[in-house]
Amino acid sequence: MPDSEPRQPDDPAADTTDTPETSALTLCGARLTDGRVVDVRVCGDRIEAVGTAGSLTAPGARLDLRGHLLLPAPAEPHAHGDTALTADAAGPASERPEDIRRRATEAALLQLGHGATALRSHVRIGDLQGLAALEAVLLARRSLCGLADLTPVAVPRLLTGVAGADNLAMLRDAVKMGAGAVGGHPDLDPDPSGYVEAVLEVAAEHGCPVDLHTDGDDPARLARFAALAGGMRQGVTIGPCAGLARLPTGVAARAAGQLAAAGVSVTCLPQGGCRGTEHRGAAPVRLLREAGVRVAAGSGALRDPANPVGRGDPLEAAFLLASQGGLRPEHAYAAVSVEARYVMGLPELRVEAGFPAELLAVRGDGLAGALSLAYSRIVVHRGRVVARTSAVREYHDSATAPGGPGLPRQGRPESTGGH
Repeated sequence: MPDSEPRQPDDPAADTTDTPETSALTLCGARLTDGRVVDVRVCGDRIEAVGTAGSLTAPGARLDLRGHLLLPAPAEPHAHGDTALTADAAGPASERPEDIRRRATEAALLQLGHGATALRSHVRIGDLQGLAALEAVLLARRSLCGLADLTPVAVPRLLTGVAGADNLAMLRDAVKMGAGAVGGHPDLDPDPSGYVEAVLEVAAEHGCPVDLHTDGDDPARLARFAALAGGMRQGVTIGPCAGLARLPTGVAARAAGQLAAAGVSVTCLPQGGCRGTEHRGAAPVRLLREAGVRVAAGSGALRDPANPVGRGDPLEAAFLLASQGGLRPEHAYAAVSVEARYVMGLPELRVEAGFPAELLAVRGDGLAGALSLAYSRIVVHRGRVVARTSAVREYHDSATAPGGPGLPRQGRPESTGGH
């Protein structure tokens, strides 16, 4: 992938001024993707040392990770926390601030349990609702402090003409309130190019990233967008771009090349669509990558009307990129980790000394197996274990039955400490 300007971080002052943990934690016997079995010592919010298994014997808390694969934690670059968990609502979902705050908090915790320690959530502003939903999500962010980092993206409906004037002023207010990025749906505005120009202007004024929804099925519109975004120093991302896959290959390749030249990234949604996108399907990830576009993968809708069965699981997104998109497992996982953090402007992660202690341990020996059967997970955020999911599978014990089939049984060997 090509080098480009570093991204501005999502909301660098995102209510994370709490005192960092200073106690040390040693993760023992974890396997890395290169096959090494290591101990990893964490102090505060950084990895202090990585050594061969059994070599890090300093005092402090220890966590046995034998039988686990240790990975840089994934991130969620495209969530909709304000509308999450509303698929079963009888009628329109409640827009009371307290209900939005609860939904956003619960959705973030669900995704944290899957391993995402940083989340970018698109939040509707303007019209009759004003900034109430954004304020609610900002309160959810505060309640999640120390567990996960949540960054809201302000999403106005219209921005051009008389109807959009108030929303444009509100977008500026949203950034002042604490929105970490600006976005929206230019395809839904009567003047899509004018909408994009307005968003980029606000982003340039406030030095914040841009994250826009588009289906990507209009090559002329994409070319215009790439031309407008080419001079931006802030990170610019679009998605889910499923419409690119419906264009002739040559046309899609030219559009992808224009996006790459402008430094525009794409966030695809392998698990389904999201609110504000009319079409299902997946972006042509391999075509985009071959053109030099940085491609992240997000979850989109989490059990809202746009996807009533959305799971918000980054490992499922990676699984789908590998199983249906044809990516190698390491490239698929990079889309939900390295590339997701890139589009969010977050520091790079590696399981190496000096890097942030944002980690995910999954039961398994290799990455392909983890993407296939990653049920048991341990999540580390800022050097602390913040979530655990433990799955135990047992089969009927038929060993004593005459002529029994001798089914295998998953137990809890002392050497592994559980499943």
